[in-house]
Amino acid sequence: MLISTFEDFAARADYSLLDGLQPDPQATVDGDDHRPRQVLSGHYVPVTPTPLPQPQLVAHSSSLFADLGLSEVLVQDDSFRRLFSGDIRVATGPMRPYGWATGYALSIYGSEFIQQCPFGTGNGYGDGRALSVFEGVFDHQRWEMQLKGGGPTPYCRGADGRAVLRSSVREFLAQEFMHALGVPTSRSLTLFVSSSETVRRPWYSPQSSSFDPDILVDEPTAITTRVAPSFLRVGQLELFARRVRSQAHPAAWAELRMIVEHLIERNYRSEIDPGLDFSEQVVQLAALFRGRLTALVADWLRVGYCQGNFNSDNCAAGGFTLDYGPFGFCELFDLRFQPWTGGGEHFCFFNQPAAAEANFEMFWKALRPLLEGNTQALERLDQIHDGFAAVMQQQVEAMWARKLGLNGYDAVLVNDLLQLLIRSKADYTILFRRLSQLPSEPAELHDSFYLPSSDDLDGQWRGWLDRWRRQLMATGELETVAAAMRQVNPAITWREWLVAPAYRQAAQGDHGPLHDWQALFRHPYEAPPAAVAAQVDRRRPREFFNAGGISHYSCSS
Repeated sequence: MLISTFEDFAARADYSLLDGLQPDPQATVDGDDHRPRQVLSGHYVPVTPTPLPQPQLVAHSSSLFADLGLSEVLVQDDSFRRLFSGDIRVATGPMRPYGWATGYALSIYGSEFIQQCPFGTGNGYGDGRALSVFEGVFDHQRWEMQLKGGGPTPYCRGADGRAVLRSSVREFLAQEFMHALGVPTSRSLTLFVSSSETVRRPWYSPQSSSFDPDILVDEPTAITTRVAPSFLRVGQLELFARRVRSQAHPAAWAELRMIVEHLIERNYRSEIDPGLDFSEQVVQLAALFRGRLTALVADWLRVGYCQGNFNSDNCAAGGFTLDYGPFGFCELFDLRFQPWTGGGEHFCFFNQPAAAEANFEMFWKALRPLLEGNTQALERLDQIHDGFAAVMQQQVEAMWARKLGLNGYDAVLVNDLLQLLIRSKADYTILFRRLSQLPSEPAELHDSFYLPSSDDLDGQWRGWLDRWRRQLMATGELETVAAAMRQVNPAITWREWLVAPAYRQAAQGDHGPLHDWQALFRHPYEAPPAAVAAQVDRRRPREFFNAGGISHYSCSS
């Protein structure tokens, strides 16, 4: 039976994190803890969210409601709406009257950073405007619900803890789009906006080509609720391992072990036998996370997704996509595609496997203190670490084979294709969708090129297509091959220049375009009707290249 009342929803509460881990001993009992400060120990800080004034529902995810067994009538329930717009005073039954924020460390490509910590120690870095408010079990599956934009926490570093509607719409839509693409991801539950509160943020003026934001704008505040089995990050394990290495306090090693045990329980218990010795569980955890992380990044490349800022604190230890801030989807094929102005080439599209390896390095480094003295277990852990690059390569090669309908990876064929994409200025999504129709002539690909083709280039394409089709004919029925390719090469993609107007219209109270995108993104592998395809399945117009807030943007807030 569907959950149709707030009381029934509240009855599903089950707080494994709050019950199983340690709170910051300096935290308040009631969660009134909103000023920036150092957090020296403990796994979480109890914090109450700051409610949005005069909240209005913008959108909810019908698909996630169905997956959780929630009735759609809940979106009209006053207590449900109040909770997910930041008012936790409605907590009832087994619910806790406060949420929680967590600290984590920051590393970039394996280099530990504390510069962003206002105290210069790393003890002020963590969930600055994201805090969880509910953890429960729905149909035997544990889920955690986290408010993005729910107000300041001790980790806010002096900021207001709010998110703006623009970035909240992006995150809401992107999470559901990625889920529909079959890419492991956090999910979107609800999106609320305040009808009276605004905050001032740097952004881009209309038609701006500036690299950095060039104006300040007042934007409505919003809260989006993201949902995942847990929000444990590599950066969290890294924080506790740093404290072990520095002997920050007597309980540091015990806190590291507790959070690793909690990670196994929350994200890997179905694959790790609880009867095994803890050291063996740790080794298996490393192998499983390596498999999930490499498969995830291969999926990112498959659908053209660039995370933009793949630090260790943005790397979910459960192996799924997390934190949709400065992300983007590749349109014009570019190995160095990077929408975030602060990301540089090290987090660009084709560098994501290397960034993943650096994050896995920090994960491995965090686990090693737990195996100290166990030579055999440490050797196996180190072997898993040393094998990351090879596993990553295998995942990427298998992904290219699937995109091209091949039984096995052909390095020459794939590399030649990538060179042709670059020379042709091809649109990544359109080109691969056209290949899914098994073309035999270059002219069938021309609508994916941003520049007119030439006889010489068409000749190169013809030679490549002939080689490719010969391989396909040896794999089986071509129609079966084409159908399989259409299941891995989406018919549509996220095009910022098309989606961005929905942010602006939502700020004016018109949520229709957002809901239209929400409906379209539910079925990304299905070719939309011709009239819709003419609007959404097209190359970026020239005026949107080098457009501030469209082709590039600062970290979305």
